[in-house]
Amino acid sequence: MDQDTNPVEIGRPDWLESIEGLLESLNEGVIITDDCHRLVFVNSCFEEMIGRPAAEMVGRSGAQFYTQEEFGFILKQIELSAATGRHRFEFVLPLHDGSRLPVIVSSRRLEDPDGRDFAIVTFTDISQQKSAQAQLRDANVRLEERQKEIEEDLALAARVQQSLAPKSIAWGGLRVDTYYHPVRTIGGDFGLVSPLDDEHLNLLVCDVSGHGIGSALIANRIYTETATQLRNGTGLGVLFHAGRGSHRARRAAHGFCRGGASAGDDRQAGRGAAATGITQHGAGSAAGGCGRRRDHRGAARTRGSRGSIHRRNYGRV
Repeated sequence: MDQDTNPVEIGRPDWLESIEGLLESLNEGVIITDDCHRLVFVNSCFEEMIGRPAAEMVGRSGAQFYTQEEFGFILKQIELSAATGRHRFEFVLPLHDGSRLPVIVSSRRLEDPDGRDFAIVTFTDISQQKSAQAQLRDANVRLEERQKEIEEDLALAARVQQSLAPKSIAWGGLRVDTYYHPVRTIGGDFGLVSPLDDEHLNLLVCDVSGHGIGSALIANRIYTETATQLRNGTGLGVLFHAGRGSHRARRAAHGFCRGGASAGDDRQAGRGAAATGITQHGAGSAAGGCGRRRDHRGAARTRGSRGSIHRRNYGRV
């Protein structure tokens, strides 16, 4: 950028005087250049945009204000406009303090009655739009980072929730197989399959109303309390009967309904089967019970109806 070069005296074309008042009234920066890319005219709005008086610019080439790389880009845009005589592109204006002002550049080439080529170029300030875009990009970056953190937390929560799914076990002549698949990443379902003693097997399926994090938190609380009681030797039947009259317990369970199921094995046939499934639906429900081993063929079933699980007991609860 060479700003010390003296400006060249350029004769103003006669037609410029007739439109100069109009160009001064525009709210956009306007310049007129000749075929050597020297400035013939700049309006007052352009002076304000660039921070220089017209006397420092008229008669000089644009190359004196731009870097070599920047002016090379401008020359390419001038070549592109040769075919149609007009062009529009996004670029920058070099300000007096050395900074750059983002602008939209619109140019129109013309030939005057004397056969000389000129170009009328307008500059529209888009600094506010660029600032808004930069703020939006920063906000999107922060949102993406936050979303990644949430996804990582949900993945961890899903692994914890998966640990609440009952494990398949073999109990005497019975085998209990389970499958767990929540509608969302995490949910309010859990199950328990654990022997109470050599004669009784605890089976529990619980579905907390709703979906997502809230239901999962309630399910974790219920699971922890229930598992603690079972480890202390309390049967599911005792837990359900003890909680029947407790209003607070029912509220904490948020739709935790009482039910029971039993299971038996078939010693004569040498085989047996019991299964528990976990599904996610709107109504909160639970089924649980204590199954007793039996010497004759038989197995208890649990049946669901509109989100609740009814109880059919065989053996001692």
